[in-house]
Amino acid sequence: MQRIVIVGGGAGGLELAVRLGNTLGKSKKAHITLIDAVRTHLWKPLLHQVAAGTLDSHADELEYFALARKHHFQFRLGRMDGLSRAQKEVALASTLDEEGAEVLPRQAIAYDTLVIALGSQTNDFGTAGAREHCIMLDTPLAAKQFHRRLINSCLRAQAQGKAAGEGRFTVTIIGGGATGVELSAELHMTTKILSTYGLSNFHPQKDLKIVIVDASTRLLQALPERLSEAVSLELRKLDVEIHTNEKVIEVSKAGVKMASGKFIPSGIVVWAAGIKAPDFMKDLDGLETNRINQLLVQRTLQTTRDPSIFALGDCAACPQGEGQAMVPPRAQSAHQQAAMLAQSLVRMMDGKPLPEFVYKDYGSLVSLGDHSTLGSLMGAIASGSVFIEGHIAKWMYWWLHKHHQIAVNGVFHTWLSTWAETINWARNPRIKLH
Repeated sequence: MQRIVIVGGGAGGLELAVRLGNTLGKSKKAHITLIDAVRTHLWKPLLHQVAAGTLDSHADELEYFALARKHHFQFRLGRMDGLSRAQKEVALASTLDEEGAEVLPRQAIAYDTLVIALGSQTNDFGTAGAREHCIMLDTPLAAKQFHRRLINSCLRAQAQGKAAGEGRFTVTIIGGGATGVELSAELHMTTKILSTYGLSNFHPQKDLKIVIVDASTRLLQALPERLSEAVSLELRKLDVEIHTNEKVIEVSKAGVKMASGKFIPSGIVVWAAGIKAPDFMKDLDGLETNRINQLLVQRTLQTTRDPSIFALGDCAACPQGEGQAMVPPRAQSAHQQAAMLAQSLVRMMDGKPLPEFVYKDYGSLVSLGDHSTLGSLMGAIASGSVFIEGHIAKWMYWWLHKHHQIAVNGVFHTWLSTWAETINWARNPRIKLH
């Protein structure tokens, strides 16, 4: 039986495992295995809400073992740290518990076809002090760490008060992409709500300062300029301080230093600028990679040096066409690639030629918490894009998450979970307070 191994249970990898499990796995035509370093899945675009406390990650996490049973694939817990193309094996590091005791030993998982969907991690570009003094908003664990520090800072302000002339507690977000922008707005909403829960000495406008720093000339550099300008205007209404065209050269315990000489004293620093694939992929048994460790793939999503190994999502560098830029590292890219690969691998087993990936940009949406949602829809009209905002944009942003849930859990279970979310929204506090 054909052994198809998928490494990485993010948006693309999990959707592919579900699709293949429901077709090849269910019919016993192939053995599908999904590997991930953690036991639950959380849609990565929600991390800024977990960090701000407006989303309880436990309520939205999906259990890989349960999904595997339901969708006819096998889940293996482990973190990939090597590859043997000659033996066709994926190497997994030993899994340790919180006390450092071994749960699972090193493993080697055999494959006939391998799909690498490991996503990306924050790229600090070697900036001095970044790893030591920044929270990298890559995982639910990091998002929870940020939330605890934020709540503790607010409680400290409540208990100690503030002397006359003393500065505000500052949260500095390095990176003006979607993550940084959405986090800043979500934080504004969180602290505003938090001040209503008996923290009489804590006043968001007087006690908290939110700063965004970006090396580009504007926020959301990869998105249309009109959307960038609209988002910047809305953030300034929320009293978010924006520093563009400023390169960070050092992060210390005291704050953030820029090449221009500016210094921002900071209580918490979040690094949300730039991405790269995991470092171990730089020399992954001879596979071709670029400067940010992404695997170079053909438009069939096969790696350039091994046709039995595919890659998708943020860890893959896929050309859009002859002489064109690479497919952007976005959730919609991973979703489209997973949908194509689910068909491609069936065709490959039948001896048919593989299709080439064609990326379709459906636009971008940026959520600014309860304040606003803005977006640009591509291809809606012949001349280019349509700018949207307000309730329509909010509904479409909500639907993106539901679309992912449907792809993984089906319509009925997504309908049930949506009702559960509605009940919890009415029953629980607006934000997580611990």
